[in-house]
Amino acid sequence: MLATSAILLAWLIDAAFGEPRSAWHPVAWFGRAMQPLGRWLPSLAPVAALAAGALAWVLAVGLVASAAWAVQRWIATLPTLLALPLLALALKPAFAWRMLEDEVRAVEAALAHGLDAGRQRLAQLCSRDVSQLDDAGVRETAIETLAENFNDSLVAPLFWFALAGLPGAWAWRAANTLDAMWGYRGRWEWAGKCAARADDVLGWLPARIAAALLWRPSVAPGALRDEARRTPSPNGGWPMAALALRLGVRLVKPGVYGLNAAGRVPEAADTARALRIAERAAWAAFLLAALGAWR
Repeated sequence: MLATSAILLAWLIDAAFGEPRSAWHPVAWFGRAMQPLGRWLPSLAPVAALAAGALAWVLAVGLVASAAWAVQRWIATLPTLLALPLLALALKPAFAWRMLEDEVRAVEAALAHGLDAGRQRLAQLCSRDVSQLDDAGVRETAIETLAENFNDSLVAPLFWFALAGLPGAWAWRAANTLDAMWGYRGRWEWAGKCAARADDVLGWLPARIAAALLWRPSVAPGALRDEARRTPSPNGGWPMAALALRLGVRLVKPGVYGLNAAGRVPEAADTARALRIAERAAWAAFLLAALGAWR
């Protein structure tokens, strides 16, 4: 009952206040703490980098989960009127919904002032090179980011909180952050392999739940599966494909994948519609997590 109420209260906190400043955000603290390792791990020989990267991942995620377990256990000793807001405040930084909505909406607003403005705003939302994107490419990337982060920043942390409490939510947040920092090919091929694979495993089921929340019955499940498989990621393609098929638009990452390639080029109205669909799906995600956390 406490966990269910905490999810709903954290939802209200997110809607009212969004994200805390970077200086006060635990995810930012974690990222800064991991930066020294990021300068050292890729310099190791492949076998050593693989072992050291895996060990660093286990220690970092384990430490975060242990700290969350200690906080949750302490909160459980408090009176409900105090425990509820504290658990909600501890959960809130593990997910981000209002910020994602606001940033995607801001890209479309900036694009209305010109392509350069749209590119600059999009660059704050994703790590992709946006310098060569046209108007359609900016919109496609914004919609892709909305769909992929609908899972990574909302559905997955809520899923793991409902399943394993605060340690689950914060372990996911740490694992997903390490994947964003280390889970690349090139110089991170070996040192980041554990982070990338762990993120794939932990996000596998949440990604498909996210796709189901964005999906509609008129889209054949087989079509969704086939489109999702076009991306290199075993997870990211599912919510992106669900949204592309539902909107009837194409979503392309040049040289990497094309989802619903037969779809039309997205327009400004499609960004607004994508946000409405994702907002309704977010409500469903919160309610499902609240039901799943009921004890």
